[in-house]
Amino acid sequence: MAKKDFLTEELKKHFGFDTFKGNQEAVIRNVLAGKDTFVLMPTGGGKSLCYQLPALLVEGTAVVISPLIALMKNQVDAMRSFSESNGVAHFINSSLNKTAIDQVKEDILSGKTKLLYVAPESLTKEDNVEFLRQVNVSFYAVDEAHCISEWGHDFRPEYRRIRPIINEISRKPVIALTATATPKVQHDIQKNLGMMDAAVFKSSFNRSNLYYEVRQKTVDVDKDIVKFIKSQVGKAGIVYCLSRKKVEDFSEILKTNGINALPYHAGMDSQARTGNQDAFLMEKADVIVATIAFGMGIDKPDVRYVIHYDIPKSLEGYYQETGRSGRDGGEGKCIVFYINKDLQKLEKFMQGKPISEQEIGKQLLEETKAYAETSVCRRKVLLHYFGEEYTEDNCGNCDNCLNPKKQVEAKDLLVTVLETVSILKDKFKADHVISILLGKETSEIISYEHQELEMFGTGTDEDEKTWNTVIRQAMIAGYLDKDIENYGLLKLTPAGRKYLEKPVSFKITKDNEFDDDENVDETPVRGGASCAVDPVLYSIMKDLRKKLSKKLDVPPYVIFQDPSLEAMATTYPITIEELQNIPGVGAGKAKRYGQDFVELIKRHVIENEIERPEDLRVRTVANKSKLKVFIVQSIDRKVALDDIALTKGLEFSELLDEIEAIVYSGTKINIDYFLSEVMDEEHIEDIYLYFKESETDGMKEAIDELGNTYTEEEIRLVRIKFISEMAN
Repeated sequence: MAKKDFLTEELKKHFGFDTFKGNQEAVIRNVLAGKDTFVLMPTGGGKSLCYQLPALLVEGTAVVISPLIALMKNQVDAMRSFSESNGVAHFINSSLNKTAIDQVKEDILSGKTKLLYVAPESLTKEDNVEFLRQVNVSFYAVDEAHCISEWGHDFRPEYRRIRPIINEISRKPVIALTATATPKVQHDIQKNLGMMDAAVFKSSFNRSNLYYEVRQKTVDVDKDIVKFIKSQVGKAGIVYCLSRKKVEDFSEILKTNGINALPYHAGMDSQARTGNQDAFLMEKADVIVATIAFGMGIDKPDVRYVIHYDIPKSLEGYYQETGRSGRDGGEGKCIVFYINKDLQKLEKFMQGKPISEQEIGKQLLEETKAYAETSVCRRKVLLHYFGEEYTEDNCGNCDNCLNPKKQVEAKDLLVTVLETVSILKDKFKADHVISILLGKETSEIISYEHQELEMFGTGTDEDEKTWNTVIRQAMIAGYLDKDIENYGLLKLTPAGRKYLEKPVSFKITKDNEFDDDENVDETPVRGGASCAVDPVLYSIMKDLRKKLSKKLDVPPYVIFQDPSLEAMATTYPITIEELQNIPGVGAGKAKRYGQDFVELIKRHVIENEIERPEDLRVRTVANKSKLKVFIVQSIDRKVALDDIALTKGLEFSELLDEIEAIVYSGTKINIDYFLSEVMDEEHIEDIYLYFKESETDGMKEAIDELGNTYTEEEIRLVRIKFISEMAN
């Protein structure tokens, strides 16, 4: 029990959370025990913490291998925000100059650095390997591990070289993490990283608050999307397009229609791209129209819809992109516009690639097609793809479940399919099985002499679409399996063999039709979970926050974050004292911004004769205050920040997290004494000026802008000074 308290205390101390989410605690214990660990956790599940907390608690430096420079900067910023010292986390990649890299190396060798983020390309450089051999590596974390697999949606060949390089540096435990991996990809990752014996922690992929829908893509698709977005006034959304040109064109169409939209793609000038991302985060734009390059590094909790203008190339990519919606547990509508010829276009794009790549690409497209055309529960299909069984008959939150189709008996059809697969000895794909049943004399059929088989041509009473439906739904029911390793050969499962011995009723719903340009009825959408008890009050407070944001020229979240507003719209604080008990609201912030809010709440309570749940109000404050008081008093006494961290057993980045929480909640502190020790005055001025002129205080954006010149730690320290002086 004491051990648990210790871990929970460390979690609270470093990250400010009272409890772990899902599998986090079990994963962390496994890592702390020095064992190989494989983590499958959906977007928003808290993967990063699984290696960040152990890195802070274990001696040495954890090496985190991550694919995107923007993502690295984001993570390093986040870690520094939790710590007193910028040295707690660093990255080495192509964006750093030699001086910056020397500073990073110095911090690592001096033992300051608990997390070092490297891109796989940087990891393989000889001088970096040479340097890391001198470092006491605590463990390796391979983030976005699906990049290892050709079957993953973001294959990176350089990821394949990670294991040999690790062996060359030093053999230490490995934790691999991914948000999207099918069983095949999972096996691929473990095999390639030499961690087949790793403990596997798999969280459910079910995001129950997300609503899934596939709509017919018609000639009026632009009009359909504009109409949808206009029905979502004041809500943030993302529209994904496959090409950069489409992104540019469609964002212009939205603007012409009075929608505050901005484009985002990898071909844009990086400053413009970052500016557009910031505008979206700062609620200055409602919609981002983007290629899949967008979203990897951002954590905007209140994206309310994700629209796919074009069907994605794989279900993994689709899952990851839709996962950016409703991360706060609130509503998230995920709508795809689909027509079969879009898939044919994607297949054409693959021509010219190696045959094996084309085969993999085709299979991934086949899965996407099956998802788009199915008439069974979309949640069931998605989760089945990721190797998870969803047992509910109706999820109540997808178009197919809200508008179910009539089921038809297909026992005989299933028996025919299973017998054919059995006779073929599990060695052929679905299209070959269907060709036999339809009596098609293809070159492949003739070469195997399958036109001589007894069942050749016995299925001509049904069309190809129906046979496809039977096969897909038999897979979800567990009677058939696809051997992904062998390009999707159909195999009979033990349950399928039993079924052949004793067939029972098997009902299917015919697939949806998406082949012509007719409009499909729109299904009523059910919203996700609402997070505030009083949505009317919540909405009024958001308006007030926006007005104050404009008047004071600070971003809305600097005033109060969404979860704080939700708590206010649940417990109705009507005095400044009560307001201080709201999570994320400290005394300084309550005094600075609170008066308008408590007056508004008081008026709302009186006008609507609301009984306030006062008993709910005093949680969340007590424990946090001890550490906060200690930090504030130590800073008043001008104790060096790294010494404060040491005294409290915090990583420097964790201390920065705590200090940031203090200044963001409204308490004014002065760290000039420490800044003058560790930074040049003109560097401080340069970073300060950036925050003064920027529309966001986001670390990702700051690093994109300043990361070539300054470390994340330096940027965070100056940001603390800025927030303390400007906002408090």
